[in-house]
Amino acid sequence: MRRFTIMKPVIHALIAVSVLSPAVGATQKIANGINEFGLELHQRLAPADTGNVVTSPWSISSAMAMTYAGAAGKTRDEIAATMRFGDDGEAAHAGIAAIAADLVKLAAESRARVEDPDRQGGPNTPLQIITANRLFGQAGQEFEKPFTTLLEQTYAAPMELVDFINETEAARIRINDWVARQTIDRIKDLIPPGQLNEETRLVLANAIYLKATWAEAFSEVPGQPFRIAGAADATMVPGLSHQGYYGYLESAGRIMISVPYEGGGLQFLIILPKSPDGLRELEKSLDAGVLADATRLPRHELRLSMPKFKIEPERVMLAEQLQRMGITAAFDKPRGSADFSRMAPRKPNDYLYISEVIHKAFIEVNKDGTEAAAATAVIMMRATAMPAEPPREVRVDRPFFFAVQHIASGTCLFMGRVTDPR
Repeated sequence: MRRFTIMKPVIHALIAVSVLSPAVGATQKIANGINEFGLELHQRLAPADTGNVVTSPWSISSAMAMTYAGAAGKTRDEIAATMRFGDDGEAAHAGIAAIAADLVKLAAESRARVEDPDRQGGPNTPLQIITANRLFGQAGQEFEKPFTTLLEQTYAAPMELVDFINETEAARIRINDWVARQTIDRIKDLIPPGQLNEETRLVLANAIYLKATWAEAFSEVPGQPFRIAGAADATMVPGLSHQGYYGYLESAGRIMISVPYEGGGLQFLIILPKSPDGLRELEKSLDAGVLADATRLPRHELRLSMPKFKIEPERVMLAEQLQRMGITAAFDKPRGSADFSRMAPRKPNDYLYISEVIHKAFIEVNKDGTEAAAATAVIMMRATAMPAEPPREVRVDRPFFFAVQHIASGTCLFMGRVTDPR
């Protein structure tokens, strides 16, 4: 039986935020769903106490949302349940589109502030954000018009024709080059050799790149102590330090700190276990409610010290994890169950199914701010009052959970853990 390959590269690099205008309730609902999915996946990818991890729940969810748009029947139901899209597909698409639009708006507002000749103080570098979507489809393949129209109008994803059949490697290089351009070369070679073949019929690509400057820059510290996971004693690592007003909340077992980026639309969230060996238990205690609360932490004056770090893991193949989380029919398990009839015509012996989902992310945190990017490919064959008290001293000196968060909606554009910042 012949199978067609639908490929989906999606890349996201996240960045700033302000106020969401469209359907705030619906937007927060999809944001909670993205965060719930992200936390479950994070725990599956970080089961041990050691190892740095970074993923983009936003990127993966956006990629799967585009795929969801073409699914029907049980295939559609499983994707909606696992990705927490809810029962209203239109609301899910609208929520994701609203968040994406606000990211673009935040970047434009930041550029306007930096370029304002009358401005007084503040960062000299604006938020940088690139968001882009594109469909790479096989020339001559029939795709359903409502599907391509939805992706073009809601995700701004035009169709670009390629020839997977006769020029497979040239098509792979073309898609990877597009991804690299959108992410300023932070995500390269998203699709490895051998993932596309003459049966590939569609690649849905989404790219997002983020470079956000701290509202107030940190100073570099040549060496500060950090208890690396599994080590008995602290190790001196390059660090960052600043005294200012940050979101701060201490509760049983954890400390949450939020560091604002320029413009106040995005924040870097740190969730620190009180115990040096408490990261794993802390991660298990996190849920969408905790992440939503993190956008409105009370502000306190802190002397904050944290490590600088850079995480650039290899690409992760997500098909097996997604199947374990509940998406099976989309991967044609059992055989013949994949239904993407809203994407392309389905025949008993000629239909689309997902063969693999590839994800790759990057994040760097330094004295100036954060640079991040992520990519996901679905392959288918297809932030109060300031207290009058001395500043607290807070040292992020042990393994911790982090997120880059869109404050208006609470969406975690990126999330991960640092167990060794070196």
